[in-house]
Amino acid sequence: MRGELSWQKDKKLVEAITSMDVDFAQWYTDVVKKAELIDYSSVKGCMVIKPAGYAIWENIQNELDRRFKETGVQNVYMPMFIPESLLEKEKDHVEGFAPEVAWVTMGGLEPLQERMCVRPTSETLFCDFYARDIQSYRDLPRLYNQWCSVVRWEKTTRPFLRSREFLWQEGHTAHATAEQAEERTELMLNLYADFCEEVLAMPVVRGKKTDKEKFAGAEATYTIEALMHDGKALQSGTSHNFGDGFAKAFEIQYLDKDNQLKYVHQTSWGMTTRLIGAIIMVHGDDNGLVLPPRIAPVQVMIVPIQQNKEGVLDKAYELKEVLSGFKVKVDDSDKSPGWKFSESEMRGIPVRVEIGPRDLAENQAVLVRRDTHEKITVSLDEINEKVAELLGTIQHDMLERAKAHREAHTYEAVNMEEMKELADHKPGFIKAMWCGCQECEDQLKESVGVTSRCMPFAQETLSDKCVCCGKPATKMVYWGKAY
Repeated sequence: MRGELSWQKDKKLVEAITSMDVDFAQWYTDVVKKAELIDYSSVKGCMVIKPAGYAIWENIQNELDRRFKETGVQNVYMPMFIPESLLEKEKDHVEGFAPEVAWVTMGGLEPLQERMCVRPTSETLFCDFYARDIQSYRDLPRLYNQWCSVVRWEKTTRPFLRSREFLWQEGHTAHATAEQAEERTELMLNLYADFCEEVLAMPVVRGKKTDKEKFAGAEATYTIEALMHDGKALQSGTSHNFGDGFAKAFEIQYLDKDNQLKYVHQTSWGMTTRLIGAIIMVHGDDNGLVLPPRIAPVQVMIVPIQQNKEGVLDKAYELKEVLSGFKVKVDDSDKSPGWKFSESEMRGIPVRVEIGPRDLAENQAVLVRRDTHEKITVSLDEINEKVAELLGTIQHDMLERAKAHREAHTYEAVNMEEMKELADHKPGFIKAMWCGCQECEDQLKESVGVTSRCMPFAQETLSDKCVCCGKPATKMVYWGKAY
C-alpha cells in the first residue's frame, strides 16, 4: 500500500483529461497538451512541438533514417521555395496541390518577378535537379531522401494530424527501368509497415490506393493504413511509383549502355509527424499517453518513495547506473509520490520503478507497467534483467492488443444496406468488393460517408458483385472514415 493512498489522494492534483469514450477529439487534445507534446502558436494553423513531442520525432527519425540507409539511400536537402514555372511543368501535380499552396510574392520591399510557392512537396525540385545531375546509366539509381518541413494551407487543423506546416521525410529516387522503380516503391512501403509494427507497435494494412485517391502525378500509390481507437483510419505512410511521367515533363534522360537516350523512372515516399498522432490514438488511454518502449524517449522512470529517508535517493541513483543500458531518469523533484506517478503515466513512460525504505530493507523494488498498471516486485540483484524482459513484453503486448482491436473492428459488407448500417453504427474498417468504377467510389462517399482506404495486397473474395452497383467485382477494398 506504500504510496498508494498518497497517489489516490494526489491524483486529483493532476488536471483530469476527458474520457475518450465521452469525447474522443477532446481526449486527444487533452493528451497532446497535458503530456506536453505541443503548444499552440500565434501562427494560425501551426503548432509548437515541445521537447517531449520532438524527442519522439527524433526517435522516429533516427530509426527510419537507419533503415533507409541500409537500403542505399543518402540524405540531401532542397530549397524550400519553388518557382511557379517549375511547379507548373507537371499538369496533374500542380492541379492536385493548387488549393493548398502558400505563395511568396514579395522579396523584401520589392515584388518578385515570378511568385514562388513554399514547398508543399519537392517532386519538381528533385526533377529539376535530376535533369542536370543524371547523364548516363552509370549515374543510376539515384536514391535520395530529405528531412524537412513542408507547408500546406489546410483549412481545418489538429495537432500532429493536420497542420499548415509539418515535419516529414520525402524520398525521391530515379531508376533505369520501370521494374526497378516498382521494386523500390514496394520496398519502401514494406519498410514503413515493418517500422510501424516493430517499433510503434501499430499494425497496418498494406495496399494500393484507387486512382481517385492516388498522389497527383503518380502512376500508382501504395499506402499503409492504421486503425485508431475510435474506429477511424489514418493513412500512415505512402510510396508512389511515378513511372516516367515526371521524367518526360522535366526531360530527365540518360544515355544507356546501348548508346540510346532513355527516360528515367521515379519514385517518391514519405512519412510525417502525424505518426505521433497515430501513436497517441492507437495506444493512449484515459490516464494519458502510452508509449511503446522502442519509441519512448524515457523508457524507465525511477520514483524514490520518502526520498528524504536515509539511503533512498542514493539507491535511486545507484539503480539509474545499473539500468544505464536503457533510457532512464530519476524523478527527484519535491513533488509527492502520487503526483510523480500520475505525471509518469500522463507522459506514457513504459516502466516505473518505485523504491522506498521498506524496499531497501528487503533488497527489492516495484516495477509498474504503464500499459496494464500491473505491479511486479523484483530483487535488486535481478532488476536489470527484469526491466529488459518487461520492456520486451510491453512492446509485444501493445502490438498484440492493437491487432486484436483492429480485428474486432474490421467488418464485411456485401450490399449498400450493410455498408450503411456498419458505417453508422460500427466504426472501423469495412471490407467490401468493388467493380473498379469511380462512380461507385463517389457514391459510397456521398451515401455512406466512407472513402476507399486501400486495395490490400492480401486480396479476398467476399462475393462476386460490387457492393455498390452489383456489377462484377474486380477488387476487395478496405473502406472507412478517416482522419
